[in-house]
Amino acid sequence: MDIELYYTEKGEGQPLILLHGNGEDSSYFKGQMDAFAERYHVYAIDTRGHGRSPRGSGPFTIRRFAEDLLDFMDAHRIEKAHLLGFSDGGNTALVFALRHPERVDRLILNGANLNAAGVRRRTQLPIEIGYRIARRFAKKSEAAAKNAEMLGLMVNDPNVQPEALSAIRARTLVIAGTRDMIKASHTRAIASAIPGAKLVLIKGGHFIASRKPAEFNRAVLRFLADGDGAQSAGTACKNRPFDVN
Repeated sequence: MDIELYYTEKGEGQPLILLHGNGEDSSYFKGQMDAFAERYHVYAIDTRGHGRSPRGSGPFTIRRFAEDLLDFMDAHRIEKAHLLGFSDGGNTALVFALRHPERVDRLILNGANLNAAGVRRRTQLPIEIGYRIARRFAKKSEAAAKNAEMLGLMVNDPNVQPEALSAIRARTLVIAGTRDMIKASHTRAIASAIPGAKLVLIKGGHFIASRKPAEFNRAVLRFLADGDGAQSAGTACKNRPFDVN
């Protein structure tokens, strides 16, 4: 086993997997768990090297995170799931949907981007400077090495070509803040490139799920309930690690 991914699960019904952003953990979705668990079996995962999930020895890339997700679903016998990814988690969900389309029911991309050019320059420039500095000291400092890996995700990943999005077959919701750190034009381009995708903009910045949970949750649940057929269920909560090969 390479690592154990930590996760929280709550509710019953169709699987709904939540993927957090860079430098965060599954607790980012504390404003979503109860609301979503009324209708779905919700899994909130700590990404490799985040939260309670160890770094492991594998590559630290969005594509590695997507394969971790595949291993997670296989081990839990989840043949198909709704995916909701925020920021880098959205990038992971996007890559996963391109690599494993048969495993995705509905796809929700919150503040995702295709490349570093999709991020507003005033946000991206300090990230790039920090990345270069962290890389310079990575061999001498464990903290710098970890910081370089985290920042590297936002500099080098996910690098998805816009034309590749036409291959996505999952019904998709693209949702972002009106003042998101992701350029509005970039978010709209993603929605336009995915066949039949729905675009929702909520007044606010990048962290609309945590800062405006009621509005965010309504938009997501409305999208999922459109012909979804999910059944209301109980909300007993469990927390446990998961082994990834």
